[in-house]
Amino acid sequence: MTSSPATPSQSGVDENLRKALAAHSRPSQPNPLYASRTFVWRAMIGFKHAPEQVGEAIVMPFMFVLMFTYLFGGAIAGSTGEYLHYFLPGILVMTVLIMTVNTGAALNSEIAKGVFDRFRTLPFWQPATIVGALVGDAVRYTFAIVMTIGLGMVLGFRPDGGVGGALLALVILLVFAFSVGWIFTTLGMVVRKPESISNTSMMLLFPLSFISNIFTKPETMPGWLEAVARVNPVSHAATAVRGLLHGTATASQIGLVLLVSALLTAIFAPLTMYLYRRKQ
Repeated sequence: MTSSPATPSQSGVDENLRKALAAHSRPSQPNPLYASRTFVWRAMIGFKHAPEQVGEAIVMPFMFVLMFTYLFGGAIAGSTGEYLHYFLPGILVMTVLIMTVNTGAALNSEIAKGVFDRFRTLPFWQPATIVGALVGDAVRYTFAIVMTIGLGMVLGFRPDGGVGGALLALVILLVFAFSVGWIFTTLGMVVRKPESISNTSMMLLFPLSFISNIFTKPETMPGWLEAVARVNPVSHAATAVRGLLHGTATASQIGLVLLVSALLTAIFAPLTMYLYRRKQ
């Protein structure tokens, strides 16, 4: 069965449409920086629709600081004031670690909804979808860090490193959180439900957090556990942040955290993008 020829009026419409489209040049493909910036803004707008994330950034670190300082500070350090100066920098590391889980959970949720299938059909630098989300989450991390330090100062914490040390500690925390976030984006690509990410992540983060120097000094632990705590990347991050806040950080302590962050990013960022491209 042959199709009927187009009527003169249809042919005229088609010709006019082609002329209209040809009159404008095709928009250039956005560069990686522009695409990433767009997704950073998208992540920040998302906070407006998920106010519970802001609450989490306040409630969780506040609970840790208050509970551990006043429940265990006297037993561990002899006084709550002395323990607060040791413990607060470590809880900043633990706070951003736990918050990075949301990055993987949000990614997994959008994959399940089909949002990322749409993104993959668009002509932009594809890693921007994940890089933008990770950088956008830095706003939540910064908010949580500032609020926690503020609470600590109300309780008597005084950073001897001054404003400069606090700002450098913030930078180190954001770099470390960005690198750890790639671990959970990888996890977000392989699990089926966002709830699975939360459950799996806690099994990883709790041993890393507690077998470290966040809560107590490694030399108080049994020998084999002390060895694990000293090589734990979380301990290196806590040592650098603690040193920057108290004005005692060395270049090697800071450099070690940056090296660990670079290694984590170099391993898990390509792995995440490989899984992203192969995601069906």
